Amino acid sequence: MLDKKEIMEFITENDVKFIRLAFCDIFGNLKNISIMPSVLEKAFDSGISFDASSIMGFGDEVKSELFLKPDPSTLTFLPWRPSHGRVVRFYCDVLTPDKESFALDARAMLKRAADTMHKEGYSINFGAELEFYLFKMDENANPTSEPFDDAGYMDVAPADKGENVRREICLTLEEMGMRPERSHHECGPGQNEIDFKYDKAVISADNVITFKSVVSTIAYRNGLYATFAPKPLEAKEGSGFHINMSIRDLNGYQAPKKITESFMAGILKYISDMTLFMNPSVESYKRLGKYKAPKYITWSEQNRSQLIRIPSEDGDYSRLELRSPDCLANPYIVYSLLIYAGLEGIKKSMIPPLPTNKNLFNISEKEAREYKKLPESLKEAVKAAETSDFLQGLKDHQLFAAYQRFCQDKK
Repeated sequence: MLDKKEIMEFITENDVKFIRLAFCDIFGNLKNISIMPSVLEKAFDSGISFDASSIMGFGDEVKSELFLKPDPSTLTFLPWRPSHGRVVRFYCDVLTPDKESFALDARAMLKRAADTMHKEGYSINFGAELEFYLFKMDENANPTSEPFDDAGYMDVAPADKGENVRREICLTLEEMGMRPERSHHECGPGQNEIDFKYDKAVISADNVITFKSVVSTIAYRNGLYATFAPKPLEAKEGSGFHINMSIRDLNGYQAPKKITESFMAGILKYISDMTLFMNPSVESYKRLGKYKAPKYITWSEQNRSQLIRIPSEDGDYSRLELRSPDCLANPYIVYSLLIYAGLEGIKKSMIPPLPTNKNLFNISEKEAREYKKLPESLKEAVKAAETSDFLQGLKDHQLFAAYQRFCQDKK
């Protein structure tokens, strides 16, 4: 990682004229402010102030000033901006006027969660699989309800019209230091998926935010509208945010099977409490239980109808895959909650239920009554969060309370 002096030299040598200081609101929506290179040293030393009262969930006019301090490790070019007078971006820590970490900064929350896991003797890698739809735009550059193509799962051109867009997205991600691994057309018309390499918790969450920004930008440059909405087409497949987790010891070796199972047991125990943060919209619950999106709190090896599945890969790719979240979730909050829930499972030596080795999309009503369900509406999810001893026992409860407060209006 470059130090402050090296970054200042880098900015000068690479003809950088604009620097974007980026952060997210409590719902994971990307925000930024642009500064000139002459102000960057001040940003590193004391931060750049902004009006917090205008950011959803950050506060009101009484205590409205917060500061953005760049994280040097997140420096990257924005490749779609001009090569002369270039633009770079940093993700930032959000600080109070006393230079303390802001309580509603979800990125800081994830740092604390990762540190807590480290103190318990473990580390975790997260891998993200995000699905999205491409829609055509009208002559005024407004999105229409017409998908970009009518292709299906892993189809090829000419049925798949999105392959060049995906290619451009992958190349852009590579220029920004990310490592896309595979891309393909998904099941729905105009639906796509691009997967990128797993990483440490904060880096992975940063990459999710970067990925969504790149997809939206490249789609727009191609005259298309990209949406990560969980159910943009009522009668077609929804878009999920599948989260892969690999538990390691501090030397990087795969954790014993018993530890991984206890981590999974903790997630299964508290998943209903956490669902609000993983599925934060009314539309989210139109996706769950349909077209391979889970509905029941179960797990199995390989079976894609389960909430958690354990894919067959070994070594570095051995992992748990959680299939319920959607792309409207704030990845910093979701990753944090998964860490805390999993650690509870490890501390209490929780044992997961037996695996469910059946297709849950084809079971009878009588069989369905055997399994506990995820919340079936945003209202149910809010109630589960409000009554959760698990959430209220976490030191970041102020952030959860703010999130719940804003979700009240959506019920």
